[in-house]
Amino acid sequence: MTLRLTIAAVAALVVACGASARPAAPSYAFVDVSVATVWASPSSPRAIDRPALENPARVRAWTRSLSTAERRGLVGRIETQALLGERVQVLERRGAWTRVAVVDQPTPKDRRGYPGWVPSVQLARSSSFGRLLSGPIAIVARPTALLRRGTRTVELSYGTRLPLAGPLSPQVVVSLPGGGSGQLPRAAVRTFSSARQIPKPSGNTIAGSARAFLGVRYLWGGTAAFGFDCSGLIELLFRSNGVVVPRDADAQARRGKPVARTNLRPGDLIFYGRDHVHHAALYAGSGRMIEAPNSASSVRLAPVRSSDWAGARRYAG
Repeated sequence: MTLRLTIAAVAALVVACGASARPAAPSYAFVDVSVATVWASPSSPRAIDRPALENPARVRAWTRSLSTAERRGLVGRIETQALLGERVQVLERRGAWTRVAVVDQPTPKDRRGYPGWVPSVQLARSSSFGRLLSGPIAIVARPTALLRRGTRTVELSYGTRLPLAGPLSPQVVVSLPGGGSGQLPRAAVRTFSSARQIPKPSGNTIAGSARAFLGVRYLWGGTAAFGFDCSGLIELLFRSNGVVVPRDADAQARRGKPVARTNLRPGDLIFYGRDHVHHAALYAGSGRMIEAPNSASSVRLAPVRSSDWAGARRYAG
């Protein structure tokens, strides 16, 4: 049998092939719990981590239940965390889990954002919520604040950013990624006409904000007020003040402006690990730094150490 193709058929075939070769548009979702923990794999969580997997996530109860040994056991299990309303790119689905890239957490691991797995129940798909985030916003400015939704309350972390939807006193009304709205105390938030209007912080502003978290227990992968790792504390402080910095210490050490040890100013980042940067701290002034050191400790004010010094960087004016 002879195969014949008309000009119209050939044109249609070319169009179809071109359409199939065109990459699909990225798919996005938004965190629908107070804090979504981003895991290395769906098999990473342990039985004791179940409260962190639910919707609503019981993050305060979870972190309080962890012993030091159980905190150490999170090394390699958790990649990072993302706050209510944060945008993530959906990369893959596997059963009850979704692999995502946290868009606002830069990393050399993935140009799309920090990658890892979250329970699908902790995500909401809402194009309207994404549009609202480009308008007026409220950012939690206290270590934590209670969001009221009907008869329920949810404890939110510092830095949680939500669309502003209502009056400014004595409560603010904010839109939620899963639909509907909630109320936050006006005194607990900063409001802006858009994210672009967040003023660039001084180093003193960053250092002053960091002091509010002294005593918070270390949590590997933590980027919320319920527990931080060393670079997670820094990343949240800057992002909450309108400055995006890389998520991990080694990447933070490669960006910003280099600073000599003799020229440190409050808000500068200090790094340790000559062969490979493994720790970051925030210079607080007067020869001291604020750091989240390890799973057995809490965020603390400590003298700047010279041993294993790897350099310093400035991200704030």
